[in-house]
Amino acid sequence: MPVTTCVFDAYGTLFDVSAAAREAAQEPGNEALRDVWQGLAANWRLKQLQYSWLRAVAGAHCDFWKVTQDGLDWAMEAAGLSDPELRERLLALYFELSAYPEVPKMLATLKEEGFATAILSNGEPRMLAGAVESAGVGDVLDDVLSVEDVGVFKPDRRVYELVGKRFGTAPGEVLFVSSNGWDAAHGKGFGFVTAWVNRAGEPVDRLDWRPDHILSDLTDIPVLAKAA
Repeated sequence: MPVTTCVFDAYGTLFDVSAAAREAAQEPGNEALRDVWQGLAANWRLKQLQYSWLRAVAGAHCDFWKVTQDGLDWAMEAAGLSDPELRERLLALYFELSAYPEVPKMLATLKEEGFATAILSNGEPRMLAGAVESAGVGDVLDDVLSVEDVGVFKPDRRVYELVGKRFGTAPGEVLFVSSNGWDAAHGKGFGFVTAWVNRAGEPVDRLDWRPDHILSDLTDIPVLAKAA
């Protein structure tokens, strides 16, 4: 069954989640962040994910903006930072995350070759709209799908089902791409063809499924889509 649709996780896959802390650390007045921004960015992302999993398991859903704020508050406290203005600046920059360098060309190539393209994200619609606009990739995406349509975070199967409902595809017609190994693995368990963008060179997660492909960036996604 050939792939017709390429679907991407957003944060960490298309959009650089470290960009907010990195950019804020370079701004005048944020000297306290300069030596700790990398640790803050890593903790922010880790807590963002952990809180989404815990809320999914507990049936205590909130939108991803709340999770993002809670994760930042934890990360700032862990870094010894308590500046309310810095907090607001970091949150504002999260709406303006830059895309990884290869993303615009990769998405444009997929569209030129006739593939449908979409985002499937934990993000809430307002956040995702900001990132898509900031990255300038709206014209090469057919849709932006959010877990808010089902009220639960990944890896709940109801999230992955959103793709078939939107595009009328069987799971095997979808190439699902994520920077989260656990997300790519569960997408594989759902029936997608999956690619894990492993930019950090991490070990494969010990789960019931393994991604079909492991890549260091997104450059070769059009090649994988045609070959699948």
